[in-house]
Amino acid sequence: MNNDEIFELVGYILASEYRTNILKCIGESMKIPSAIAEEIGLRTNHVSNVLKDLKEKNLVVCLNENARKGRLYKSTDLGIEVLKYL
Repeated sequence: MNNDEIFELVGYILASEYRTNILKCIGESMKIPSAIAEEIGLRTNHVSNVLKDLKEKNLVVCLNENARKGRLYKSTDLGIEVLKYL
């Protein structure tokens, strides 16, 4: 991915305080939506919606997609690259 594409994603993340906070909260660790929600003070369903958007942009990945509860999310290599600019 070239710098233009990375900067486009950085702008996409910075345009939303929720996306910024959620990506920063996950960082290089693994977290479940309820833990993210508790840490940044959002409702879990809102966190889940933002995670879906971040997943579509290939910034996070769900490690246990088939789980109904306790889905683990972590940043992709691209997500970690974008984090460097936040």
